[in-house]
Amino acid sequence: MLQLKLHLEKLECGTDEAGRGCLAGPVTAAAVILPDNFSNEILNDSKQLSLPKRNQLKELIEAKAIAFQVSHVMMDEIDQINILQASITAMQRAIGQLNPIPEFIAVDGNKFNPFYNIPHQCIIKGDAKFLHIAAASVLAKTYRDQFMEKIHEEFPEYNWKKNKGYPTKEHREAIKKYGITKYHRKSFKLLPEQLKLNFN
Repeated sequence: MLQLKLHLEKLECGTDEAGRGCLAGPVTAAAVILPDNFSNEILNDSKQLSLPKRNQLKELIEAKAIAFQVSHVMMDEIDQINILQASITAMQRAIGQLNPIPEFIAVDGNKFNPFYNIPHQCIIKGDAKFLHIAAASVLAKTYRDQFMEKIHEEFPEYNWKKNKGYPTKEHREAIKKYGITKYHRKSFKLLPEQLKLNFN
C-alpha cells in the first residue's frame, strides 16, 4: 500500500510527468493535492495500471482531490529548452495553477528546480511510493494519451493512438516512410544514424 504523502501535517502536492521519452507530442505533467482521508488500494504508478483502471482512477482522483492541474509543454518548447527542462516546466506550470497553493512539493524523479519559495523533495520511483505522486502520474498519462489520440486523427499513418508517440519500430518506420510532422520533436534522434533525416 502506498503512503499518502511525506508530511502528514502539511498541504502537500505530488507531481509527475508523462511522455519524456517520446518522439512526438508534448510532455505532460500533473500536480495533485489529495485529502488526508484519501486511500485507494489500486492506485499505483500509471505504467503498472491497465487502461480501464487508469480511466477509472482518473475519474476518482478528479472527484476526490482537493485540487489538481495538468499542463502540456509542446514540441517547439521542448526543442528550445531540452526535455529535462520541459518536464520540470510542465510540472511547475501545473503546480502554479493549484488552488490552494501547496506548502510542500513531492516530485517524482531526481531533478527539479526551486519553485517560488515552496520546499520540495525529489523521490526516485515516487509514483510507486506515494499516493499523490501516483495520482499525478495517472492524470499526466491519461491527459497525454487523450492528446495523442486526438492528433492521431490528423496523422493516422504514425498510429499514435497505439504507440502514443514513443519510439516503437512501427513509429520509426512511419517516420522513415512519411517524414516528420509538426508534432515531432526535432531535437530528438528520430531515426538511427544510418537513416538520418534532412530537416532542410
